[in-house]
Amino acid sequence: MKFNVVIPARYASSRLPAKPLLDIAGKPMVIWVVERALLSGAEQVIVATDHADILQAVQSYGYQAIMTRDDHPSGTDRIAEVAAHFGWSDDAIVVNVQGDEPLIDPLLIKEVATNLRDHPEAAMATACHAMHDREQIFNPNVVKVVTDKDGHALYFSRASIPYARDAFQSESSSEELVAYRHIGIYAYKVSFLNAYSLLEACSLEKTEMLEQLRALWHGYKISVAETAHAPAAGVDTPADLVRVRMMLKDVAPG
Repeated sequence: MKFNVVIPARYASSRLPAKPLLDIAGKPMVIWVVERALLSGAEQVIVATDHADILQAVQSYGYQAIMTRDDHPSGTDRIAEVAAHFGWSDDAIVVNVQGDEPLIDPLLIKEVATNLRDHPEAAMATACHAMHDREQIFNPNVVKVVTDKDGHALYFSRASIPYARDAFQSESSSEELVAYRHIGIYAYKVSFLNAYSLLEACSLEKTEMLEQLRALWHGYKISVAETAHAPAAGVDTPADLVRVRMMLKDVAPG
């Protein structure tokens, strides 16, 4: 199973400025992500950034990073630039690992790449896991996904989808509630990346702030696998940062 990993790492963040460089147990957050990705069996792991400080931080640890344009509308567009830079073949598989997932399971990275290889009808592959907690189901920072009978995504949303009308209006136990949390990891064929970068951004993508909706809106299939290797939630808020720091505080810096 051959694949490459690209980690988009933007400097700007409305809730956590300079997020990739935030310290977690003695290392920048992006370095935790790189080191987890390297355990997945990827041939290359590359950080794609728009800021010299991130580039320097990654390279100071001996890892690979490149500067990309600062005007990309999404991480996928940034990865398309990386694929073109390295001249990867159209059938090469690239996995997009978010730069704010320091707890990502290396097995999940490989699973998503394998899922795309095994579903040639799909342009992209991603993952999800079941959740039953009412608070998480209604949390707009937790992206939900619904699929068809073949495991292809029908829609992604920050809203509670599907809306369990009867269960939400009653005192149903948490076991009766089920939604699927989308895990922000994607695998693509390079041929699709080349097409994606030319696709017009759609209103759904802009409304939900979810780049994968562009692919659905233009008619591409996204294969979604339910996984047993779901990571803890990524770092989107100051509270998330505190939680991850506590989880990793006893891990010695590499």
